[in-house]
This record gives sequence, structure tokens and C-alpha cells, in this order.
Amino acid sequence: MAPAKKKHASSQPCVIPGGFTVLPLQFSSDSAAQHKVYVKEHRVRAEKSSHRPLDRTLFVLNIPPYCSQAVVRELFSQFGSVQSVELGDHPGSFQESGPKLSKFFKPAEKKGFKVGYVVFHNSSSLSAAKSHPHNVPLVVCTEQRAVKTGVQKWIQQYTDSFIQPDKLQQIVNSFMEDYDKRKEEEAEQQRKEAEQQQEDEEGWVKVTRGAKGAKARPHSEAANKRTLQKEMRKKKRKELMNFYTWQHKNTQKEHIAELRKKFEEDKQRIALLRAQRKFRPY
Repeated sequence: MAPAKKKHASSQPCVIPGGFTVLPLQFSSDSAAQHKVYVKEHRVRAEKSSHRPLDRTLFVLNIPPYCSQAVVRELFSQFGSVQSVELGDHPGSFQESGPKLSKFFKPAEKKGFKVGYVVFHNSSSLSAAKSHPHNVPLVVCTEQRAVKTGVQKWIQQYTDSFIQPDKLQQIVNSFMEDYDKRKEEEAEQQRKEAEQQQEDEEGWVKVTRGAKGAKARPHSEAANKRTLQKEMRKKKRKELMNFYTWQHKNTQKEHIAELRKKFEEDKQRIALLRAQRKFRPY
């Protein structure tokens, strides 16, 4: 009965300190060497993005360089249907903040070990990956899924670096269409702001309430330009009045005194606003 007990114990998952489960990788079925990857359920309290649900996301460490995004998806598909796979150089957000670019306009990726996030469609797939026995390796290269290495991999990368002109033109046209669309939306937004800040015949500005949750933007570029032109007209009228030098000096002193008075009033107003502000994070 002792050998049977030993065999049962070897089929259990290997969990190391930190809550990571060890998954062995084997490049091919006839390979003697194995590589270890470490998986853990993704649980981050500050995670608010919807593309990494906390109950269906698997955090993976020590992914070897020969495992691409498609290979990782195929490896973990045996535990269940995979929704998405993200690979990066370090943990964190891999989402691009700007417009999505084609691979031909991105810098070359760093070659090395990576970390990844595997999102399953069902939470049961996450449990199956964490309970995988450590004595059953995951085979990377099979007849159905051939992974090229060495010279063959370099030849494939060199061949993939070329792109047909018509395909490149299609990618550029798609990007420029998105760019023109964003510019039109920005111009339309600026036009609406200029209409809201437009003065009537008596010099009044109509102030309207914005959408709920929108940040207040009291001044726009058009409104600032109109204010500057009005100040220039006032300055030209004062130049005719201050003909003598002593008049000009007195006007400057009065203007400086007025500015200092307004500065002190603004400081008092800001201090009052800070005292009245109430921040309750919880």
C-alpha cells in the first residue's frame, strides 16, 4: 500500500510560498529538460479594469521567450475556454493609452522572460489550472502546434518583417480616418465652447450647466482671446489720456496698487474655500 500512497501524493499540485502553483513546461514530448512557470489567481484590490475580472484571471510568471501569446493561449486552453491573453515585461497595465497602432509602427519587443494574464470564460477553468499535478508537464511544441526555434525562427521573423504595399496602405488609411475623426470631434467641441462663451450686444456671457460629472471649464481659448483684445483697446484709450510722464507714472502706481489689492482678496477667497472644503474618502 505504500507505493500506491506515494503515487497518489505525486499527482497533487505543487504550491510554493506566496500561493503560486508550479506548472512544469516541456518543450517537446521527447525533451528531458523542463521549465517551471508559476500561476496564481489574480487578486488586486486596486484593479478596476473590466478586462481582468478577479474571479476568472490567472496571473502567470516566468513565461519563456519561445512562448508567444498564441502558444500561451493554446497551453491554457486545455483547462477551459480562454477569453484573452496579455503578455508583458513586468506586472501592471499593458493597455495602450493612445490610439492603437499596427505592429509595423511599434518598437521591437524585448526578448526575455515575461509575465502574463490569462482570462478564462469560466471560473472553473481557473481552479483546474491551479490544481494541475506537478508531475504532468505541459508540452509546448506538438505536431498540431509547431514552435520554431533557432535559425528557423530567425528566418520566419525576417520574412514576417516584410509587408505588402497594398496592406500597408490599408493600415495607414485606417489610421488616418480615425485621426481625422478625432480632429473633427475636437473641432466640434471647441465650436460648442466658443458658442457658450460668446458675448451678447451688452457684453454679457451666457453660462450654461454642463453634463453631469463633466469637469468645469470656465475659460476657453476664444474667450481668452476676446478678453485680451478688450484689454488692448482699454490700453490704447488710456495712452491718449496719459500724455504727460507724471500722469503715466501715477496711473502705473494706481494699477499696481489695484493688482495688489485684488491679489490679497484672491488669497483670502482661496483660504476660505480651502477651509470650507470637506473631503470624506470613506
